[in-house]
Amino acid sequence: MREITLDQMRELLDSPIFHRIGETADELGVECYVVGGYVRDLFLERPSKDIDCLVVGSGISVAEALGRRLGKGAHVSVFRNFGTAQVKYRGIEVEFVGARKESYSHDSRKPIVEDGTLEDDQNRRDFTINAMAWCINGDRFGELVDPFGGMEDLEDCIIRTPCEPDKTFSDDPLRMMRAVRFASQLGFDIDDDTFEGIARQAERINIITKERIAVELNKILASPVPSIGLTLMRTSGLLKYVLPELDRMAGVERRGKHAHKDNFEHTMKVLDNLAKRSDDLWLRWAALLHDIGKPSTKAYDPRMGWTFHQHEAVGSKMIPQLFRRLRLPLNEPMRFVQKMVFLHMRPIVLSEDLVTDSAVRRLLFEAGDDVESLMLLCEADITSGIDSKVRQYLKNFELVRQKMRDLEERDRVRNFQPPITGDIIMKCYNLQPCSAIGEIKEVIKNAILDGDIHNDYAEAYALMERLAAERGLTKVCDVECPAPKVEEINEE
Repeated sequence: MREITLDQMRELLDSPIFHRIGETADELGVECYVVGGYVRDLFLERPSKDIDCLVVGSGISVAEALGRRLGKGAHVSVFRNFGTAQVKYRGIEVEFVGARKESYSHDSRKPIVEDGTLEDDQNRRDFTINAMAWCINGDRFGELVDPFGGMEDLEDCIIRTPCEPDKTFSDDPLRMMRAVRFASQLGFDIDDDTFEGIARQAERINIITKERIAVELNKILASPVPSIGLTLMRTSGLLKYVLPELDRMAGVERRGKHAHKDNFEHTMKVLDNLAKRSDDLWLRWAALLHDIGKPSTKAYDPRMGWTFHQHEAVGSKMIPQLFRRLRLPLNEPMRFVQKMVFLHMRPIVLSEDLVTDSAVRRLLFEAGDDVESLMLLCEADITSGIDSKVRQYLKNFELVRQKMRDLEERDRVRNFQPPITGDIIMKCYNLQPCSAIGEIKEVIKNAILDGDIHNDYAEAYALMERLAAERGLTKVCDVECPAPKVEEINEE
């Protein structure tokens, strides 16, 4: 990689869009460079259609002139407040910005921006691998400007700041999150001096908005081996400011012959196991948070050792507050993660004990359409170092899956609604809303889930009559089984 020639550089950049941008810049008499992630990813053979172009002058002027040159197929968007412009052309997006230099005050992430040179702009970049610039002007086409050895760091798989780490991270603390994110995404190591800088500046992450932090967290979780980034966050000290609930899980406490496993390390194994089988971001969040209730529920029993009773219930109650703090979605994604955390022990218990129809019905009812996601999470949760134990657990899980398939085919309990509604009870017994209605509905639901009656209107209606009589209610009329909705008929 270090020996790449100018001709090879030109070959890599030999695309009509780059030649047209270069021609446009030459006509305007300005220097123009491809910079940032596109340059890095091209060398890493991770092509991107999103291109960043740096102009030593007005980036907006080059973008507008390029739009005219490309003609009807081009769409130009100008953002004058930010001094940037975007050109979209045949599925390619090119961002244009003028070279600039930045200065920061200690208590703010908002920089003071001035026009600058190429050198000024490269000095403000976060990492050496993102500070390389490719000239696309005609006479210098393909020339690489790499003042900080970004090519060498790419070859050595190193994340390193171009300038002094403390200043880099103090100016923009989000760069610390970006460092661990790139390490996780690319499988790179963070340079020792750079990592020590993160450790010294970790507390400054508190000045960054939670929305920006959440974006980086999501990218870490979406990476091939998410544990790389999260472990770096913990060892650098970032985690205790960003996800203190997770940081508290690290460590092992011993009493006599009893010791519990390191719940943070266990969580990392679960997360990586799941990442091998699912790209679902919110399921990965569930894997990350499935045991966050353990520190609050940890107790010591001299006979049994360490216990974490009801940690799944406690953990599920922590999810809304955590999501609110990180500005993560509070609608369906949050409810999904909460459900996964709450239910993640249920299949494990079923796999260890005699699998009863009743227990499986209840699991199907509570998990609904998310039951397969739940099973993936539970299988990822098997982290024993004893292969025979893992194989036995997976075999038991398959028994649970088969029981689910059999019961679902027979009883249709997934997402079911009990056939007797509150309206039916009110009409039959001329009632206003009252506690007796909820009690009757709950008994009918449990009777179906326990297998005492079938998920059938006639059987549920007969049970309703018995329950109402026990409560001294007098029937005023009968209610026939409501006709199924059109979509239900179509489904059947």
